[in-house]
Amino acid sequence: MQEELVLSRKEGRVGILQLNRPAQLNALNDALMDALGAALLAMEKDDAIGCIILTGSAKAFAAGADISAMQPMTLSDVTRNNFIGRNWETILQVRKPVIAAVAGYALGGGCELAMMCDFIIAADNAKFGQPEIKIGIIPGAGGTQRLPRAVSKSKAMDMVLTGRMMDAQEAERAGLVSRIVPADKLEQEALDAATIIAGMSLPSVIAAKEAVNRAYETTLTEGVRFERRSFHALFATQDQKEGMKAFLEKRKPDFRHE
Repeated sequence: MQEELVLSRKEGRVGILQLNRPAQLNALNDALMDALGAALLAMEKDDAIGCIILTGSAKAFAAGADISAMQPMTLSDVTRNNFIGRNWETILQVRKPVIAAVAGYALGGGCELAMMCDFIIAADNAKFGQPEIKIGIIPGAGGTQRLPRAVSKSKAMDMVLTGRMMDAQEAERAGLVSRIVPADKLEQEALDAATIIAGMSLPSVIAAKEAVNRAYETTLTEGVRFERRSFHALFATQDQKEGMKAFLEKRKPDFRHE
């Protein structure tokens, strides 16, 4: 039997997806990205899941796109098949938070996939990079756009043009990752963070994610207007009533995600 390309499991209200092409360092090909997209959408529809973790192996989150699959492709092939756009960006349809738990290499498409997640928790052995320039192309899954927003134009230009790797410590200083943990603590740290998020009111979590993302898509004035409308709208939820009542009664809220 062919081994599953994406391993899926639940821990409480947390869904965990693991890329599973270890012999290829989780190189991303169409089959893997189709499987990942389907798994993400299944967890998006699952009311029992409030947060998702995306991870790889101890050696590689994903070492890049599968070059052996790309090398023979022509302009006609990639255009006609909407290469990358067809299935890589399914993750952007997910409204629940997605945490990237990154150990080892996150290069090329692997780095781009991690950046599509809502935030990155990195093991102390993690390495990030966009080395596409070394094989005669450029990043094609958002690397030239998301990386500058995360680490500044200068540092992104350095990485994209030289293809050099950034270690976890530099990535944290630059703002690419939210925190660094020992490699043997990565899974638990990501699970702890996801469990906290999944315990919050889901309507509030979705609204918060949308509002933060809006900051990168619009002006400050429009962003604040969007935030304010979302803030006001949450006063129509039962969780807002319960959350504030629990605060006043000095107890833990019992969110029903409605």
